[in-house]
Amino acid sequence: MKITLEPTSRIIGLNGVPARVWEGTTDKGVRLTAFITRVAVDEAEGPAALASFSAELDECPVPTVAWPARLLL
Repeated sequence: MKITLEPTSRIIGLNGVPARVWEGTTDKGVRLTAFITRVAVDEAEGPAALASFSAELDECPVPTVAWPARLLL
């Protein structure tokens, strides 16, 4: 399975840890929401790549869907 994710501007708390809400689809078109607590840019990419990645996160849209609280682990 492959998943394509796009970040949103929403950050929520999951068990006391901040998590950014990401939305995406599987390679078969199933829509999903992911709650990502950590993302690391490979050090080999260098500081410019990290700055670019951080800037892109600052320009994220708001989430398009709401999710039921029962889905939050």
